[in-house]
Amino acid sequence: MSDIRPGPGADEGKQETRYASDPDRLFLPPDDDLAPNRPGEALRVRLAEHPRARAALWCARLLGRRPPQDAWHRQLLGERAVGAALDGLTAGGWYVIHSIPVPPAAVVGHLLIGPGGVLCVGTHYVRGARVRVAEDAVRASRGYPAGPYVRECRQQARRASYVLTRGCGFRVEVRPVLAFVGAADVETDPALRGVRVVRDEREVPLLGRLGGVLAPARVERVYTVARNRRTWQAA
Repeated sequence: MSDIRPGPGADEGKQETRYASDPDRLFLPPDDDLAPNRPGEALRVRLAEHPRARAALWCARLLGRRPPQDAWHRQLLGERAVGAALDGLTAGGWYVIHSIPVPPAAVVGHLLIGPGGVLCVGTHYVRGARVRVAEDAVRASRGYPAGPYVRECRQQARRASYVLTRGCGFRVEVRPVLAFVGAADVETDPALRGVRVVRDEREVPLLGRLGGVLAPARVERVYTVARNRRTWQAA
């Protein structure tokens, strides 16, 4: 049996063939390409732009104050955990784009695109807390602030659906997902509809089992449109 293996350019050749039907991806300027974004990219930038001396941070904590950097850092931990789990789905025909900036000041944490459709994933770090997800708000113990995260996740999904539908030229439904990191327990209101809840980052791989929504050609097209920064500028 001969041991003939593809040369170093074989994978690139297959990739070019795969993208040949979608020239938009081939000519996407690097500055406009969101694909290289790391999980929590926007938070990393925010933390870098708002440095604060270690002594000042400790003084604020001793006085019972919580500097915003603490919340940003916790959220970054959550984004990284969920983002890493989502990246693990790419071997199954999925694409993921992290930290999509949406004018004027919003950010889509993660956009998952694949056979099961398009999912807009919002992440919340709630280490050790008991969480209740209701129709109007999310409440958590251990001092984590309550918030209208369900409504916000729906709004982001609707906005993403509008943007991608216009960019692709065909209807793109985007479904909202709320993912929690480190929760001791997550209780979901039975009345909650239309929002998928991931109780722990270890449940993220279950999203990869979804299928039967987008054909491969449409997965490719949605990904090409979604990774272009200019797509979101008119959001």
